Amino acid sequence: MPDSPPSSGPQRGLRPLDKRGLLQKLAELIHPGPDSKDELIESLADAEGNDIIDAESRAMLEGVIRMADMSAGDAMVAAPRMDVLDINAPYPELLHQVIDTAHSRFPVFEGERENIIGILLAKDLLKLQRAPELSLRALLRPAIFIPENKGLNDLLREFRSKRNHLAIVIDEFGRVAGLITIEDVLEEIVGEIEDEFDTAHDDGDIFALADGSWRVRGDTPIERINESFGVALPEEGFTTIGGLMAHRTGHVPTRGEVHQLAGLRFVVLHSKGGAVKWFKLTPVPT
Repeated sequence: MPDSPPSSGPQRGLRPLDKRGLLQKLAELIHPGPDSKDELIESLADAEGNDIIDAESRAMLEGVIRMADMSAGDAMVAAPRMDVLDINAPYPELLHQVIDTAHSRFPVFEGERENIIGILLAKDLLKLQRAPELSLRALLRPAIFIPENKGLNDLLREFRSKRNHLAIVIDEFGRVAGLITIEDVLEEIVGEIEDEFDTAHDDGDIFALADGSWRVRGDTPIERINESFGVALPEEGFTTIGGLMAHRTGHVPTRGEVHQLAGLRFVVLHSKGGAVKWFKLTPVPT
């Protein structure tokens, strides 16, 4: 009797291998093509529903499509919220600000905040500690200035070609409107990027600092704050310390704001996506 292949069910292995690429599959799905960006985005949703692309790919493609209509002014950090350094500030003050904000790059001004004279890399500031005779001015990198209406597509291309990571945004009257980083642009495509302040929830929410203060997540439960620091912050109507603080101030606190509640001093370290990510908390001596 001739040998015959074993068969225990449907012959899935006989299905022809689909060698079409992602772009080819999308092209066939949306043929003859959408008439608008909204229709293209709907087509991407259909592609996800038909298992042609996954949810992450769809979200990224949507970000690319929407970014085509966005400008630097849509994604920038507004001027009042910029962390800037004064060229004439003493070294200890500069170092303290760099540590507190934890950025890697800072616009540096002279005289008025709008008079940006260059960009300082945080790592370059350490050179002054080793060689105090160095001039801070000599450590500055050139500042890149762009108009507020510059398209994000063009800006991303410029960031990549010139290897820049930060640009100062200027409004139509030549005034500083804000700043934008390559991370701000990329987040319009891929969503929020975790940075130096972001940790997994499992890693904890209250961290002791060397100076006797504490770094506290904005979504830390108020009950945990009360238990940890022996205070009595109101728990009715609020779940997190960030929510309570936003209610008390009437707005989402921005970086650098200082507030005092129940004998605790809160400094906003990082605010993103309409919420405070991190506070610096210091018990106030009584």
